[in-house]
Parts: sequence; structure tokens; C-alpha cells
Amino acid sequence: MKKLMQIFSIQTLYTLLLIIPLIAIFFLISCRNTGSGKPRKGIPVGYVKHPEWSKNANIYEVNIRQYTPEGTFTAFEKHLPRLKEMGVDILWFMPVHPIGEKNRKGTLGSYYSVKDYKAVNPEFGTLDDFKSVVEEAHALGMYVIIDWVANHTAWDNPWIYEHPGWYTKDSAGNFVSPFDWSDVVDLNFDNKELWKAMQDALDYWVTEADIDGYRCDVAGMVPVEFWNETRMRLDKIKPVFMLAEAEEPEHHLYAFDMSYGWEFHHIMNQIANGKMNANAIDSYFKKQDTLYPANAYRMYFTSNHDENSWNGTEFERMGDGARTFALLSATIPGMPLIYSGQEAAFNKRLEFFEKDQIEWDDYPYQDFYSSLLKLKHQNQALWNGDSGGTSQRIKTSDNKSVYAFIREKEGNKILILLNLSGKNVETTLKGTKFIGNSKEWFTGEHKTLNKNESILLEPWGYLVFVSVETQNIASLLVILSKVRVDINFPLRDFKHQLVRIIQKFNVIIRIGVFDSFFQPSFIVEVISFVKQFFLSFHINAGGVYIKCDII
Repeated sequence: MKKLMQIFSIQTLYTLLLIIPLIAIFFLISCRNTGSGKPRKGIPVGYVKHPEWSKNANIYEVNIRQYTPEGTFTAFEKHLPRLKEMGVDILWFMPVHPIGEKNRKGTLGSYYSVKDYKAVNPEFGTLDDFKSVVEEAHALGMYVIIDWVANHTAWDNPWIYEHPGWYTKDSAGNFVSPFDWSDVVDLNFDNKELWKAMQDALDYWVTEADIDGYRCDVAGMVPVEFWNETRMRLDKIKPVFMLAEAEEPEHHLYAFDMSYGWEFHHIMNQIANGKMNANAIDSYFKKQDTLYPANAYRMYFTSNHDENSWNGTEFERMGDGARTFALLSATIPGMPLIYSGQEAAFNKRLEFFEKDQIEWDDYPYQDFYSSLLKLKHQNQALWNGDSGGTSQRIKTSDNKSVYAFIREKEGNKILILLNLSGKNVETTLKGTKFIGNSKEWFTGEHKTLNKNESILLEPWGYLVFVSVETQNIASLLVILSKVRVDINFPLRDFKHQLVRIIQKFNVIIRIGVFDSFFQPSFIVEVISFVKQFFLSFHINAGGVYIKCDII
């Protein structure tokens, strides 16, 4: 110890006294059971292992044809920095493949009439152009999934000539189209040779273009066993993210990370039109909680390519409540989707089979969506699946018009109040769960919420109250349960936060200690001493950066 005192400064010893307890904590934590606990009785258990980066992610649908005047990958790539700044995490590209010409609908045809599963639509550019977009998105910290049409192909896909037995036929031996989709031919998944060819094509885009997963078109029309097998196969290449265009609980057992919240979308439309009220939301979630695994991600949205083109824009369907429902979609348990151009607040049904460019108009909703996505990133209560908090409704004096709910996770607490009507509402909050000091997210105004708090909400108005205690902690700590923890705060505050750290750490921990009195020699001394306790570390600008991975 005497030798140690000679080598290390007093500041160093002070740091070590704080770090040594953490080392003990690390060993204790490493012995903890990090599972999600016992499954709820009667609820299916999901065995899908989500990619770590998806825990607090959002998703953005890219319509390449309509995004820019050129309608190309290269032109879209220029938007990536803007989307990153907005807070976008996952880019979902509508199908990038060549479009069939036989029985084509319209001039340009449907993205979902795939002529070649291993090629790129020449209207969009080349494979190298697409790879460039993927590479740049990855460099910016975003992820890329592409739309996959497994249920049917174009009439002039080579498979129809080379492998006619892979297709569904009627009693007369004729190829058939699903529904009224006359530009495509139905595939027959009873043929296992089809499985091999389809999986080979799915492998191709992950290995060749380094994409991060798939959005699977009409996933419910393809056997779930195919998806289960495919997910296992793809995960051996790299951890992928899989989105099912379906809302069937069995998809979440082994195959898909996320599925569509179509029913909730329709409920929002009905509320907007006065045919339902806020109580319908309670009924929906009570049912969902009995059907889906706790770790299942559900995707919620006010628009997408189908809704926009066939049923109208969010402004047509939801009127003045469009922003309110966007906020609801981004804060209920699930992952929010933003469709191309929603940040521009454009009120136009885009043509599906023709060129019809989005009208951007200086992105009037970009700040709104940026705030929503920032809130989701920062507040663990809003994270996805069982990484986030469950939703608990707060009763009010007007439950038909006002939907108020709290989500809470790992000390992060948030209260959402929405007026789901076109009238002014003054409502009283019931119970005690909401009581405390809070800050309204959009205005920054501090407010103490008391028992029987009275709140005035304008027509379609909303308020988002984040616990001030949560905000203070969040500014010092970002707790990522079972993923990663980044701590950046002055050393002088370390003791004060240590108890909270003990309570919250779980699996992977990174500690960055930054303070103005640190000197380079001091940093080197600390690293020399702690190297035996940590798996990896390095010097970061401004201080010592210690990384401890506990598996």
C-alpha cells in the first residue's frame, strides 16, 4: 500500500475508492439471473432474441420512387444526415427489386410484383448504389431492412418458367393470383424446394448488401414454419431484425421481432371520426396483454404506404388529431413508424403505380418528430417490448375524451395526457401515481402535479410530463437494461449516484468519467491499476473511458 501511495496521487486514490465498490458490484451482477422472469400465466413466451440496438429504436418507411425528383438510391442518400438528425434508427425500404412487366398495373407497376429476387430495380440505380446507401446509413448509426415479398412473384419472374411447380394452380392447372392482385402469381409453399430458393435469396441480401433484416409482406399468408426456419438461418449470418406485415401472436415465438398494430390503427381512425372514444384504447391493450409475449414489439403508425395511397392521408382520416395520434403511437408500448414525408406534413395520397413525388415544403413537422424520437431514445419507460415500461391508465373526470397513462421503468417515469376530442376539456386526474415534480417535454415548463390535479386541454391537445427526478438522473445516466450503460458525469457527483447505479446495472456497463481536474498522467495511473478488473478500456477525449462487459 505504501508503494501504491507513492505512485498514485490523492486524486487517484479518491477515484479508486469509488471504483473498487463498483468492481464488487460487477461480480455480484455477473451472478444475477438476467432472464425476464417467469412468463405470465396463459401468455405465450417469445424466444426471439432482439438485436441489442432495437431496444429503443424507431422505424422509418422509405418510398424511393416518390422520395426525390430522381427517384433513385443516390438521390435519397443525401437525405440520410437529415434523417439521422431527426432521430431515425431503422430505415425500411419498400421492395428494391425489378418490377414485373407482364400484367403490370399502371405505368411503373407495383413494387410488390417482384421479377427477380437477387437484382435491383434499374429505375432506382444499381446494386452498388444501394450498397452505398446501406454503408452510409451504418456509418451514421442507422440500420436498413428491405421489404420482402415471399407470397407471390411477378408473372414474368423466371421461376414461373423454370419451376412452375412452385406456384399455386386452380383445378384446371392455371396459375392463380391472390385476391384481386392480378399483376402477381401466388406461390405454393407446400413445395420445400421453393423454401430453399427463397431462403437463398434472403441470405443473399444480408451477405451481399449487409442489410439488417426484412419487413415481410403479407407474412400471414406464408407458413410460420418457413419464417421460423428462415430467422434461425439468417441469425447465423448476423443478428437480424424481422418485421411481419401481420398481427398474429405465433409470429413472435421464434421468427419476428415486430408485427403490425393494424387493429389499433383502425381504433385511432374511429376515435378521430367520433365512432369510438378513449375507452376503446383500454379494451385494446387488455386484449393484447393476453395474446402476445411480453418481449413482442408491436408497430404503431398513423400512416404507411398502404394507408396513404388507398385510405387517405392521416389528415384525411384523423383531421386535427393527426399530431395527437402520432404522439400516442410513439408513446404507447410499441415501436413508432414514420412514413416517407410525414415530417413534411403533406396532405396528399401518393400514386402507387405512377411517379408522384412527395411535396417536402421545408419539413414543418420535423421538429415535432425529432422531439418524439429523442424522448423515446432517452426515456427507458418508452422503450420497446419488455425493455420498456407497461402502460397504466390514469382515470380522469372525462374518460371518454381524455386518455391519460403512465409508463415507468427503472426509475424513469412519464405521464401522457391526450384530449382525443375536438372540444376543450378541463379534467381532473384521479389517484396518486402521477403526483410529483415534472417537466413538460415540449415546453420545458416545470410543474408539480398534486392530488386531484386539474388540467385544461385544448381540442386534440396533449401534454407529456417527465418526472424531474427522472430527467436529472437521465442527464447523468443512460441506463440500458441488458444492453449497455453509458455514464458521463463529473467525478465529484459519483458518490451521490452510486446507490442508483447499484440498483440499475444489469449486464453490460461502460463508464466514462470526465472532470476538468483530470491530468493525462492521472488517467494513465488509473488505467494501469484497473486494467486487471475490466475486459477492455481506452482513453477518450477529456478523460478515462472504462468499459466492462459482463456476460
